[in-house]
Amino acid sequence: MSEIRGARTARTAGPVHIVGAGLLGASVGLGLRELGVDVTLEDLSPTTVALAADYGAGRVREASDPEPALVVVATPPDVTADAVEAALARFTASTVTDVASVKLAPYKALRARGVDLTRYVGSHPMAGRERGGAIMARADLFTARPWIICRDGETPATSLALVEAVALDLGASPLEMTPEDHDRAVGVVSHLPQIVSSLLAGRLLPAADQAVGLAGQGLRDTTRIASSDPELWVQILTANRGPVVELLEGVQADLTALTGALRDTDAPGAKRAIAGFLADGNRGVARIPGKHGSSERFVRLTVLVDDQPGELGRLLTELGELGVNMEDLRLEHSPGAQIGFAEIAVLPEVVESARRDLTERGWRTL
Repeated sequence: MSEIRGARTARTAGPVHIVGAGLLGASVGLGLRELGVDVTLEDLSPTTVALAADYGAGRVREASDPEPALVVVATPPDVTADAVEAALARFTASTVTDVASVKLAPYKALRARGVDLTRYVGSHPMAGRERGGAIMARADLFTARPWIICRDGETPATSLALVEAVALDLGASPLEMTPEDHDRAVGVVSHLPQIVSSLLAGRLLPAADQAVGLAGQGLRDTTRIASSDPELWVQILTANRGPVVELLEGVQADLTALTGALRDTDAPGAKRAIAGFLADGNRGVARIPGKHGSSERFVRLTVLVDDQPGELGRLLTELGELGVNMEDLRLEHSPGAQIGFAEIAVLPEVVESARRDLTERGWRTL
């Protein structure tokens, strides 16, 4: 156990060795190094591992280094099984985990090869960014995010504790699931949104420049993840194709029904069908957890912000002075105007007082 910043002590007993020094691997390293845990790194790319080390995610592993307590495999999904098998064979006393976004395919592949998985604990932190690489890594990437852990009846308590300790040290919330349940869950909350976002963004390619120039926050919100790495997502979708295909078939049926209703809006029941799809969306979005995992609903207050240096910072400072706790903040610029819109999500009971207090301080609200 290592101390840092006086009172805080790391749960993770190192050393920890990370195989794959990209976004997730380097972020794990950065977070653990902040707690004083000894972290070593390796990657097939010498440039990648050197870059991660330069950013402070750990140090390049040397032959004389002791065997790690924990090995974290953070490789692309299509080589996860190979990397886990190699780590188990190379480090014969270490617990091995991985952070791949699919869990069933690697587990089945390892089982089919007859690999002893007693020291293997699959896991998946529900965190990421649109762009990968060590340069995008952050020590706080996993803060307040679920960290799925997939163990079986053979998993020793000590191995489970090592993986849970890393998750907790990085600020995540450990949650146990089976590989099957995990893959179905991420299919609906992660993989399907990626596909829908990419398909929607693809519809912008034939659109006129003038039309695209009218884009507002709604389009930006729904296409934000469309900039994700295609090569990585081909691997993810291929590995989790069963649940994803089932979800896409459901969306396809909905689109067919909605298209039919829109094709003849005067037909009996057409408008009701359209309203039903929109109402289902209302009910679905209401189920999405809010801050700290709470499903409590928030209301949005829009503040007009002049497009000049320091204005957004002044707004945030004054919100703090007023004691307004923000659930979320989104920014949007008005095309052709030197003004922006700060959309702030707050508790319903404070929205009117926040609006009044901000107005008294000279802010314009909507």
